[in-house]
Amino acid sequence: MFPSKNNRSFATEWDNQDGILIAWPHAGTDWAYMLDEVTACYMEMARAILEDDERLVIVAPDADDVKASLGQDVDWQRISIIELPTNDTWVRDYGPIAVFKDGRTVLTDFTFNAWGMKFAADCDNLVTSRLQARGVFKAPLVNYRDLVLEGGSIETDGNGTVLTTTCCLTAPNRNDALSREQLEQELLDRLGCVKMLWLDHGTLSGDDTDGHIDTLARFAPDGVILYCGCDNPEDEHYEPLMKMEEDLKQMTDAEGNPYHLIKLPLPDAMYDEISRLPATYANFLVMNHQVLVPVYGQPENDVKACELIGQAFPGRKIKGIDCRPLICQHGSLHCATMQLPEGSLTD
Repeated sequence: MFPSKNNRSFATEWDNQDGILIAWPHAGTDWAYMLDEVTACYMEMARAILEDDERLVIVAPDADDVKASLGQDVDWQRISIIELPTNDTWVRDYGPIAVFKDGRTVLTDFTFNAWGMKFAADCDNLVTSRLQARGVFKAPLVNYRDLVLEGGSIETDGNGTVLTTTCCLTAPNRNDALSREQLEQELLDRLGCVKMLWLDHGTLSGDDTDGHIDTLARFAPDGVILYCGCDNPEDEHYEPLMKMEEDLKQMTDAEGNPYHLIKLPLPDAMYDEISRLPATYANFLVMNHQVLVPVYGQPENDVKACELIGQAFPGRKIKGIDCRPLICQHGSLHCATMQLPEGSLTD
């Protein structure tokens, strides 16, 4: 039996799922200048999710826009569109974070302030509570709004351990009143975990989240960590990611066991008009029967990343999703989705 606190345990992404939550892009978001391109990406994601026989919950200000995009050749019996205003589409960071309490799913609602008040978040911060008010969730929703926390900033191995980054959780305008030790204790108690691992190194250029863990290192079953590596000494990421790799090698789980590490390739540098974009293969989504992997039109890197992720998730189909549109706004596939464990959704 894995360690837990208060009969709680932080749900892993490979636990059985009821469905996936996404927020549809619209003209009121930063996607306005490339709305057709990013909508096509969301259509690809939505259809891939439905191929998994999971339910799909879509938040959108206008249901008719979503219906027109997806068309009639999808299983509408497994799609719920909830009309709500949103500032942006990065639902990973404002959707509900699931824990199990006494073996039953409980959803938690932390404050989302757009990565330390960098952008507007007045609508996104209310999405989870509004979904609960609409009767979308069967699981109870616990109000944790006294803490700021983004779903992309934490990972669990399912064995009582949380993995995060120091640069994100201690960044300004999140939880400034708390010391690192106080914040760790609060999160461990609320998530039902007993150990927190802090990565002190490793960031991706262009990442405006202050270093979310889901862009750098991800847990997989049986004590595996998949992480971004860089083999090019001329790349600006080489030294930070080498130091991150050394951090990971020293880490152990709640029972003192070392992790098995799998190094993912780093995508070739991608740029917008101003700066490098934070492209990463670590931003994959685990579902009941498949793993959706962000790909970037780089055949050699894309294939290698999919093969390595497949090694960590035997028995699941690996499917690449072209995330070149998503990376234009500095996010990727995992950032745009939130899994909802079994027992989350109203029947």
